[in-house]
Amino acid sequence: MTQRKNHKTTKTVVPAQPSRPAEAEKMQGAAKESKKAWRKLLSWVLLHGLGVIFTFYIVQYGVSFLLYLIYGEEKLITLSNDPVFVTLVSAVVYSLILALVLVVPKKLFKQKLTREELGLIGLPTWMDILLSPTAFVVYLIGASILTYIVSAVFPGFDVNQAQDVGYTAENLVSQLDYLLAFLALVVVAPVAEEIIFRGYLYGKLRSKLTSRYGIAISMVVVSALFGLAHGQWNVGVNVFVMSLVMCGLREITGSVWSGVLLHMLKNGIAYYFLFVNPSAMNSIIGN
Repeated sequence: MTQRKNHKTTKTVVPAQPSRPAEAEKMQGAAKESKKAWRKLLSWVLLHGLGVIFTFYIVQYGVSFLLYLIYGEEKLITLSNDPVFVTLVSAVVYSLILALVLVVPKKLFKQKLTREELGLIGLPTWMDILLSPTAFVVYLIGASILTYIVSAVFPGFDVNQAQDVGYTAENLVSQLDYLLAFLALVVVAPVAEEIIFRGYLYGKLRSKLTSRYGIAISMVVVSALFGLAHGQWNVGVNVFVMSLVMCGLREITGSVWSGVLLHMLKNGIAYYFLFVNPSAMNSIIGN
């Protein structure tokens, strides 16, 4: 008798693989979301970002044109050398910009705007005070590196091109003149610009970009707009780096106050070299 041998067959279980159409559909969905995010960013830059820059320029040129119509060219040239007049005009310009950027959209279009979005939370803290000088050093190093790179890439880049700040050392005669210039350049300008750029623009953009690259994109976009607002290449490169640092301070502290203090420190040092001790600036730049 022959015996049958039982042969057991083993089945190999193959894990289910996702179908290629499902993978392709998932990739297409991710690509659509990415394009949607970039379109949203582009529309925000065009509507809000460049809108703020347009407001900056239209208010400045609009006020200048109105003064030209009122006083005429010769009288306006004379008045532009008067620190009191320049300070009053500066106050009017910043007030109009703040109103057009913050108040008008809220009233006309019911745009929601909170103190948290503006970064106006409480008063400056000791952390804000301590962070600002450290951040100033970081800004100086970063600005020096970027300026060197831009100068190497663009030989015609003029690092020492003078910035028109509205005042000259020759026109500051009395203590009142010095005080008004100080208030306009070291107090009013930093506060107003920080509220608009690191407050309004950065707060709005940061709340819309929730991806992992949201912080970096917001910092670069707002800083580029800040540089563009200054209308001068060498100044724009410098303040671009300063804005990156101040956006970082906003992320760390949650408010704009450390950025305001850094901005004041930078403008205060510039004020000293331009108006208090201009000979020191001449020796530094080699004139």
